[in-house]
Amino acid sequence: MTGKPEVTGFFDPRTWSVQYVVADRETGKCAIVDPVYDFDEKSGQTASKNADRLLAFVRDKGYEVEWILDTHPHADHFSAANYLKQKTGARTAIGAKVTDVQALWKGYYNWPDFPADGSQWDHLFADGDTFKVGSIDARVMFSPGHTLASITYVVGDAAFVHDTLFMPDSGTARADFPGGSAKVLWASIQAILALPDDTRIFTGHDYQPGGRQPQWESTVAEQKAHNIHLVRSKTEKDFVALREARDRTLPMPKLILHSLQINTNGGRLPEPESNGTRYLKIPLDLLRGADWG
Repeated sequence: MTGKPEVTGFFDPRTWSVQYVVADRETGKCAIVDPVYDFDEKSGQTASKNADRLLAFVRDKGYEVEWILDTHPHADHFSAANYLKQKTGARTAIGAKVTDVQALWKGYYNWPDFPADGSQWDHLFADGDTFKVGSIDARVMFSPGHTLASITYVVGDAAFVHDTLFMPDSGTARADFPGGSAKVLWASIQAILALPDDTRIFTGHDYQPGGRQPQWESTVAEQKAHNIHLVRSKTEKDFVALREARDRTLPMPKLILHSLQINTNGGRLPEPESNGTRYLKIPLDLLRGADWG
């Protein structure tokens, strides 16, 4: 891949998420990656503060949004893809295997009429598909393991890996969600690490180990040399044992049951009921065995 996009990260401390504006400065075209739509589970309030911050940045730069890209259906925040599409008219996209996630959660939410065909997005990317951000070449890598549908966007020299690799001092993403697999995650990580050593790696979360300031950019070379999970597990067997042992100690994300019903629907909130109010549907005792934290 050729080209060096301008990458600007926006950290959301409520969800530990990093959102990106990825721009081709020559053409003024950009993509937005993994935007957050705000939700407070305590009060049930929603807001567009994070998404509006991205829009203000794009406006100030004079950029035109071409793509709104999600790497997978998130389990820890709502996607702002649909909101941003309404504001910009840009195309929304996600990995083609999102249909597998939709089929899984359609059953969990008991949604017999839910269309599990990916039609909630404008485009579904398959492994190896190519596209452009302005004049910069981009391609898609299928990166499952964290979820059935996770993908990596490689835009020029920048790879957006979201929940696959974290910063080297944080390690790798969990693989115990429905449809997850530590063995599959290992293979996805190896494919990412096969990119050129100077490829910039941008992660989707940062949990600030030791209380340090948020960070989200590293390189393939830095990941190979310093990622705390990878330096401790040189083989697939060792990695699977490490990852599964750690996952057994982790509570489920507090918004997993809230967010999957939004994010499997392209970031759309539930339709208002007859009283004008929207309601979430939370299945009880679905994720049995998870640590209570």
